[in-house]
Amino acid sequence: MKKSNEPNLPRVVWLQGITCNGNTHSFLSSSSSRFEQFNNNFNLIYHPSLSTNISLDEILQSNDRIDYLLVEGAITNNEFYFSISNKKISDILNQLISKSKFIIAVGSCASYGGIHSRFEENDDIAGVKDYISSQNESLLSHEIINLTGCPVHPEWILQTLFTLKFNASIILDDKSRPIEIYGGLAHHGCTRNEYFEWKVEAKSFGLKEGCLFYNEGCRGPMTHSNCNKILWNDVSSKTRVGMPCIGCTEYDFPRLNMFETKKHIGIPLEPPLGISKRAYLSISGVAKTFTIPRLNQRLNQFHESKDK
Repeated sequence: MKKSNEPNLPRVVWLQGITCNGNTHSFLSSSSSRFEQFNNNFNLIYHPSLSTNISLDEILQSNDRIDYLLVEGAITNNEFYFSISNKKISDILNQLISKSKFIIAVGSCASYGGIHSRFEENDDIAGVKDYISSQNESLLSHEIINLTGCPVHPEWILQTLFTLKFNASIILDDKSRPIEIYGGLAHHGCTRNEYFEWKVEAKSFGLKEGCLFYNEGCRGPMTHSNCNKILWNDVSSKTRVGMPCIGCTEYDFPRLNMFETKKHIGIPLEPPLGISKRAYLSISGVAKTFTIPRLNQRLNQFHESKDK
């Protein structure tokens, strides 16, 4: 890691629990200019996947403060050991929290327990906040910030760190997520919104036209994120390339049958966030009585070109 020559930079430690390393890969895929800004403004003193000048054991034994503790992956109290220190992840987390000013749960596994908590028959796997509250409530004096996503957008990590550095605080929603990032929906900014409004449905993945909500299980209208405003790699998003939003920032992720829209009399069973089911049924019924030749023609052209 390149280090800035500026002294007294905020110290960052990145701890990994039960994880696939997806959030680390996402973080490292941030644009070169933004990553350079991070290096010039923060001192990443430890990351298990990157070369640093200090070991985890040295950090645990030191009395030095940590400004930002980033935790990737779910937490457990069972025999899940770090071979590098021969200590349980839960014990390491407890020690690091006591030294840290801010704790940031990076990703859905660190925030909610992720796939391990959802599908494994093990009550001892949880997100950082739930784990701490069940084990050591005194540590909850620290405000824990959840950055949900699978993986988290790299800009969400950087934006949170810079906000905390220059403002010393951050406004969170009821899930402990930054409102600036999670206050809107993935649906906002989606290039398919006109198709959504007139109920013009895509019939398969990979098309540039048509809405993916009615048939393909898209969760954009009920998923808190700004994926269609802060694009991935500054280029695109799932829905822009014909992939349904899978709702990876929400508490119920991952769900079963993610690419299927459950329906009742032809209308999605779960309405978009903020609208009653009765109102949505009425609006959908009216919209489906209209035919928008321009939209249907564009969609049919893409279906025809794909079939050739």
